[in-house]
This record gives sequence, structure tokens and C-alpha cells, in this order.
Amino acid sequence: MPPQMLFPIQLVLGYVACLLCFSVYILPRLRSMERIEAHRVIATFHSFRFFGLVFILPGVVGPNLPGGFATFAAYGDFATGVLAIVALLTVRARPLFGLFVVAFNFVGMVDILLDYYHAVKFGLPALAGQLGAGYAIPIIYVPMLMITHIAAFYWLMRPQPKAAPTLTGSTTES
Repeated sequence: MPPQMLFPIQLVLGYVACLLCFSVYILPRLRSMERIEAHRVIATFHSFRFFGLVFILPGVVGPNLPGGFATFAAYGDFATGVLAIVALLTVRARPLFGLFVVAFNFVGMVDILLDYYHAVKFGLPALAGQLGAGYAIPIIYVPMLMITHIAAFYWLMRPQPKAAPTLTGSTTES
């Protein structure tokens, strides 16, 4: 099978596997948490995106990895990771935390979408071997990143559940 077919097949299967894993193991746990805690979990996962700098690390990726893809992907991941870390550091200041949750999810999702655009533009599927040790990032890690961005935006746009009314006195009189 030609390399330019292997990469998209593996990418699609990466999304399928990550969606299955997320829906069975992660989503039920996130749903059982308060919204702030769920966003903390997602921010913690995204705080490791500094790892995307590997795309510009000589010796880890091949010398023919298109710079237009590698540089943008590396710094987009780095920016997202830093924003996620700042979100975690501001969790006690709820308005700031909320701002940084929106920021890292927006920057991160735009980064992934633009990385897909650049991958197509620069013919990355045919050059996927140039990803070297970083090959696992777009196949395994990126699908889960995108899925968690979508989940985070879902919780950000969904109205907060109202607190259940509390009873202050007896409801029956004798």
C-alpha cells in the first residue's frame, strides 16, 4: 500500500479508536464531574501539548518534513499547551480560568484544523515518514485532542444546570 494511503487510513482509524475510548471510558467520568473539574481534566491533558515542539527538533523528524507544516504545528501546540497550563494555574480565579479554558480550546482547535490544511497543502501523507518519532502524534494524540476540544466547547456553550431547590421547612402541616 502506498504511504500516501497509509497515513489517512491510520488517521481515520485513530479517530475511530479515540472516539470509542472516549465515549466508553472518559466521557462517563467527565459527565459525573462538576463542569469546572471536567475542564480541569481536559486542560491537564492539553497542558502536554508542548510536546508538539518535536516537529522542529532535528534528529527526531526527518530533514524533508515541510517547514510550512512543522513550524506552524510546533508553535501552535506550544501556544495551546502554555494556555492550558495558565488555565490550570488560574482555576481558583473562576473568571480567569474560564477565559483561559476558552482560549486554549479555541487556539488548540484552530491549530489542529490549520495543521490539517497545511498537511494537505504540503503533501504530508506522502512524506509521513519524515515525521519520524513524531508520527504517533497525528495518528494517536491529535484525534483525542480534537475530541476533547469538542467536548470542552460543548460544555462551554451548554447552559449551566440550575441548582435544585432546597426545602426550608416542612411541606405538610398537621
